[in-house]
Amino acid sequence: MEPACDDFLDIEDLISADDPSPRERYSNKQDVTVRAKRTKVRSTRTTKDPQPAAEKPVLESVIPETQQIYMKTWGCAHNTSDTEYMAGQLAQYGYNLTNDKKAADLWVLNSCTVKNPSEDTFRNEIEAAHRAGKHVVVAGCVPQAAPRSDYLHGLSVVGVQQIDRVAEVVEETLKGHSVRLLQAKKVNGRKVAGPKLALPKVRKNPLIEVIPINSGCLNACTYCKTKFARADLVSYPVQEIVERAQQVFEDGVCEIWLTSEDTGTYGRDIDSSLPELLWKLVEVIPEGCMMRLGMTNPPYILEHLEEMAKVLAHPRVYSFLHIPVQSGSDTILGEMKREYCVQEFERVVDFLREKVPGITIATDIICGFPGETEADFQGTVALCRKYEFPSLFINQFFPRPGTPAAKMERVPANEVKTRTKRLTDLFHSYEPYKKYAPGTIQTVLVTEISHDRKHYVGHNKYYEQVLLPMHNNLLGKQVEVEITGCTKFSMFGKVLQSEKEWKNCSKPTTANVSESPQITDSKYRSLFPVFFVSCIIAIICKYIFMLYDF
Repeated sequence: MEPACDDFLDIEDLISADDPSPRERYSNKQDVTVRAKRTKVRSTRTTKDPQPAAEKPVLESVIPETQQIYMKTWGCAHNTSDTEYMAGQLAQYGYNLTNDKKAADLWVLNSCTVKNPSEDTFRNEIEAAHRAGKHVVVAGCVPQAAPRSDYLHGLSVVGVQQIDRVAEVVEETLKGHSVRLLQAKKVNGRKVAGPKLALPKVRKNPLIEVIPINSGCLNACTYCKTKFARADLVSYPVQEIVERAQQVFEDGVCEIWLTSEDTGTYGRDIDSSLPELLWKLVEVIPEGCMMRLGMTNPPYILEHLEEMAKVLAHPRVYSFLHIPVQSGSDTILGEMKREYCVQEFERVVDFLREKVPGITIATDIICGFPGETEADFQGTVALCRKYEFPSLFINQFFPRPGTPAAKMERVPANEVKTRTKRLTDLFHSYEPYKKYAPGTIQTVLVTEISHDRKHYVGHNKYYEQVLLPMHNNLLGKQVEVEITGCTKFSMFGKVLQSEKEWKNCSKPTTANVSESPQITDSKYRSLFPVFFVSCIIAIICKYIFMLYDF
């Protein structure tokens, strides 16, 4: 039999003297920075950085299914969806996803730019990766909004609209190159919301699909840096969103979340509207499955109040809406450029509470915005006391670099903390779930396990949390429960039905990867052994040629 290498004699062409250098090979790739030749450098450690950075292993080639990737996400549901899409593509390419950051060869860190603490944690994680000798790919709003930040120097970046190219960025990074993809995505010269929604995805929760319906917003809030990253509104087509929903329900999902920087603005750029989209989606939601709407700012829901109330009352839509007010003072809302007044916010809440009895309204407050007086703050307190929001997200003002608010005169830090505590105390003074007496019967959809792993978590029609005992096979089921007690943030219940009476809302699925109809993971995975063997043979032949100086 002929030697195995005889079949690969043409590999000499790959290592000939006429072969282009790495720099020449990448000269037409403007987004890739070729690694420099490694040289010994003198340590520049200081007392502030006592631990030396471990040397990162640099690969000459990437063989599928041999590298492990660790992923971490900060921020909103849109960021979560982006990470799930990136994970799906990496898994499909052949990378192994791991929760063990020490075992990983590369970390993908998806960031949030809303608050200083989130960015600080993101920066610390990058430094930890350097110390551990791990390759890093950064994504999300921080590098998109401020790509020239010192601590991002030399790192590979996946822009918020380039997540469909994460596999090639990871591959080049493992080879020691730096890749930056920050361009806006366009099709036929027209800007689009982002990559196709039908891309493969690895969901954090296999029962819940987060669907971005648009990117960017129409506001120009003076405190917000997300606008720098996500830019102006661009909506996905109605049909693409509906097809994605149909696809994921077939995959076994029993709950979809619609997300964006402002869902209320959906469709304004494509001659559509949020109610039009929602009615189309309601038609494809299977019996027992549910849809949850994401955050909407007050100005963009006012004109759709009647239709929104009808949608939120639909049995397959959670009667829940997140409407951030930010302040109970018209003066401060003006300084924030929020484009509505307190009275308009109250009109939205009052109308929805009247038309959709029991609806849950969640809102956000920023304490200590520049120029906020005690009278302004009292207006916020009065608003929160009036409505007793069951979900109230209280935030201290953080000046984000580059925003107009960062240049405004600050409220003293101690006063900001005091106001935050006062509002927090008010929030903890009432218990919204006391309205349900023990023995109340509710229908809940069970989709999660609690953080302490002691309870299943279900939600009723109003997206109120009900904790249930750990029965077998309860995930993905819609069940009747009896309320037995409550806390500030949830209720306790017991299942009333026998297991045969539970409504199974999710189809059995063997994988946590949602794939597009056009792409099948098995087709590519079947080629991995061929690629692997071919690479090994090629490497052996290369060294034989070098040894005998062919």
